[in-house]
Amino acid sequence: MSIATYSDLKTKVASYLARTDLTSQIEDFVRFAELRLRRELRIRQMLKSVTTTTTGGDSTVELPSDFLEARDFYVSTNPIQPLTYSSPAIFSRNTKSTQSGKPLDYTVLASEFKLAPVPDSTYTLELLYYAAPTFLSDDNTSNVFMANAPDALLYASLLEAEPYLMNDARIQTWGSLYDRAISTLTTSDEASQYSGVPLSMTFATR
Repeated sequence: MSIATYSDLKTKVASYLARTDLTSQIEDFVRFAELRLRRELRIRQMLKSVTTTTTGGDSTVELPSDFLEARDFYVSTNPIQPLTYSSPAIFSRNTKSTQSGKPLDYTVLASEFKLAPVPDSTYTLELLYYAAPTFLSDDNTSNVFMANAPDALLYASLLEAEPYLMNDARIQTWGSLYDRAISTLTTSDEASQYSGVPLSMTFATR
């Protein structure tokens, strides 16, 4: 049986668990599995792009509601100005944060980007980021994880049942299969970034 919908997944999890007393918990297992994948998986199908603008004198820009991680962030000028990420701790010591001008650096604080220098005008920002897929439900029967990583989603759901499966030898197997699925997805995604790129060959001369 393939896994293509939320219903398929719940049926498969129930079949693997073979525990009728856990049927009512399966939706929770799936939800926690999705949260795990939001933390641990980054594939190109999760990428979104958005355009936003700054306000002169305001160093903050609101994050997209489904934001997980930035892939590329830049000021849309000619030439473009890439924004350099710093951790909040390092950013707090950034002397440019007290200056005004075209933004050069950024960090993420709570639900906002914080920019330095503080924008002195309106700038257009282009953001490419990893977005959190909408959670599965009876109304939303598929998402990016279901379409591209059903095996990882299945094994992550089974792993979330561990507190109810004391000393169950299957946990180790499911953990290994989950790790393999994540590794394969990541490797495939990295390889796809170079597909179609022409090879460049250099020949030595004497």
